[in-house]
Amino acid sequence: MSVIPAADPEIGKRTIRKVAVRVMPIVGLLYIFNYMDRANIGYAQLGMSTELAIDAATFGIASAIFFLAYVVFEIPSNMIMKKVGARLWLSRIAVSWGIVTVLTGFVADVTQLLIARILLGIAEAGLFPGLLLYLTLWFRGRERGRAIATLALAQPIALVLGSLSGGWILDHVHWLDLSSWQWVFILQGAPAVLIGVLTLLYLPNRPADARFLTREESGWLQSEIDKEYQPERKETFLGQLRAVRNGKVLHLAVANLFIACGLYGLTFFLPLIVKQLDPSYSSTNIGLLGAVPYVVGAIGMLVLARNSDRTGERKLHVIALVLVAAIGFLGAILFKTTPVLSLISLSLAAVGVLGYLAPYWAMAAKVLSKEHTAVGLAGINSIAALGGFFGPYAIGLAATETDVTVGLYFPIGCLVVAAIMLSFLRVPRES
Repeated sequence: MSVIPAADPEIGKRTIRKVAVRVMPIVGLLYIFNYMDRANIGYAQLGMSTELAIDAATFGIASAIFFLAYVVFEIPSNMIMKKVGARLWLSRIAVSWGIVTVLTGFVADVTQLLIARILLGIAEAGLFPGLLLYLTLWFRGRERGRAIATLALAQPIALVLGSLSGGWILDHVHWLDLSSWQWVFILQGAPAVLIGVLTLLYLPNRPADARFLTREESGWLQSEIDKEYQPERKETFLGQLRAVRNGKVLHLAVANLFIACGLYGLTFFLPLIVKQLDPSYSSTNIGLLGAVPYVVGAIGMLVLARNSDRTGERKLHVIALVLVAAIGFLGAILFKTTPVLSLISLSLAAVGVLGYLAPYWAMAAKVLSKEHTAVGLAGINSIAALGGFFGPYAIGLAATETDVTVGLYFPIGCLVVAAIMLSFLRVPRES
């Protein structure tokens, strides 16, 4: 491997710029459609609730059960990716979840819907921590926060696109004697298969495989990445799982579990909250209004990620954003019949539960050694994903036919607990 002279200050800028342009678009597309297909049940529910007799509590279960399978298969998936390479494994994940999402459009009852959601959890398991691991191979710590922010930006983009397209499909697509809610799953799931093929063809496993980098550039990048980690040692399966028992890993994971209760509560129940503002809203109107908080959240995410990178501070950013989210949910309860104030409150909630992602994952990656990165990130995400089960389940259980927001007290409490937990965590600033 070539050694790059320290006197060439331009090679670093040029290499990072190339990586950002060639790697991040594929990574972003993967996560955009991944999150859209995970969350599109929220808009499909506006149409299938009558046909499949799904009330708020049953919808909460259908939304939440996805995460049980997801948690079980998260760590094994990341370990397999580490062995077979990101290109092949990320492609497999995308193709399989796309197929499952399309097939969900053909479920005929609640039991089949629950089975489809379990299969979707199995298919998707490992994507997000896999992408986080992948970014550690391409970006140094000083650029990683912004790279993770770009990845995390896929969430609000997915939710905006899913909101706008889901509402429009419900109102306008009634092809081939299929209900419009079925087309939400079919039309939003099919692109994932194509993106999986694109990943297999164009995503390099590591810098040495990147044809868009010169030998000098790939050598410089690999050298810079290696400086941040201890040499990797081979470990047994049980040895790698010890990373999950690390005190900081568990602390971060449990705190993220509580935050996830708020994130997924907003993700799955936002359409129903917006519909409650005015029952006369069409599905298209619900989609348009539902996109507003995510647009605001995306802007806030970018601004705050840049500030976190500039200052090197992670923990206080996360704590502040978690509390902002709690205030936003409280406002959604208090102003549940006032559209403008409710949307402002939901936008605050979106800024909080989306904006925390970049500084949080940059903070998490910092505490892990290289040999434990794959399992550690997957372990944190797996434990946190349980919040995706408890949040929607608890909200659906507490919600009534006339008031969905009453269930939001649960994520508010969870967010406050997360903020308190993180206040006791010692995290060094980035150098």
